[in-house]
Amino acid sequence: MLRTVATKRIVSTLRALAFVAVLAPAAVAASTQPFDQWLAGVRTEAKGRGVSDRTLDAAFAGVAPIPRVIELDRNQPEFRLKFDEYMDRVVTQTRIDRARRLLAEHGQLLDEVEAKYRVQKRFIVALWGIESDFGRITGGFPVIASLATLAYDGRRSTFFRKELMLALEILEQGHIAPADMKGSWAGAMGQNQFMPSSFHRFAVDHNGDGHKDIWNSLPDVFASIARYLSGSGWRDDMTWGREVTLPDGFDRKLIGSDARKPLSDWEALGVRRVDGGPLPGRDLQAKIVEVTERSGRARHFAAYEDFEVILKWNRSTYFAVAVGTLADALDAR
Repeated sequence: MLRTVATKRIVSTLRALAFVAVLAPAAVAASTQPFDQWLAGVRTEAKGRGVSDRTLDAAFAGVAPIPRVIELDRNQPEFRLKFDEYMDRVVTQTRIDRARRLLAEHGQLLDEVEAKYRVQKRFIVALWGIESDFGRITGGFPVIASLATLAYDGRRSTFFRKELMLALEILEQGHIAPADMKGSWAGAMGQNQFMPSSFHRFAVDHNGDGHKDIWNSLPDVFASIARYLSGSGWRDDMTWGREVTLPDGFDRKLIGSDARKPLSDWEALGVRRVDGGPLPGRDLQAKIVEVTERSGRARHFAAYEDFEVILKWNRSTYFAVAVGTLADALDAR
């Protein structure tokens, strides 16, 4: 027995040392402890939050740091792409066509969710499509192991340790089995790619089966997306924004700032629709955001309040514009 315990500790130590080697020189482990000792502390903390030994045993069975997770964390392609490269990957005609079919196929359910949460169904479908290709790509990483890897790592350990605790609580509540809790390398889960913290705040058991199943239940997926937007300040009486053109000599200090102006003020400064027409007559508050294409050409958007809500979901301007663009392609008006 003693030899078995010693062997396990040696293996765990070697794993941890190999994991740290992968990180160098970009970062070092959050702790000099071997991974199994660090994990013991996590287990103690989780038990203090009401997670049972049974859940912890199942969740941590065979868990070890995943070097590939750290590689992906250090090398996120979205931060290197130009806007047109990103859009060519994310808002394809194939995705638009499929979104239109699925919008019609699930129309009754989407109408029900839209009415309850006051979020336009085209935005629900757009987010679903961009996050997971309508549930086709939800990630194959074990969420607990991925979050443990990132929590053990030194770059954002506090954030991911908190997410790890919340993921363990999801398991304790019985919404998903440990072996089925799969997601992205960063721990985003299900067809709407919720982090555990978002799951706790916004996931919905819309079909009433006792489980908030964002992995397999479309009623739960759609309602959870809508509740996230609604709970984050969404307004269903407006859209996300629109592409605009700026006049020659436009004050660049006004681009990308958080300062918002009524559309009438932007129009007075020479801002127009991309077709040269006037901005909408409704005096919505907007800011001007800029993105750059491979050619160096800049494109500009007047971004409304709902754009800011999409940014709460994902802090990427590219992402928010992509969601809005796909949603616009589904607008039947």
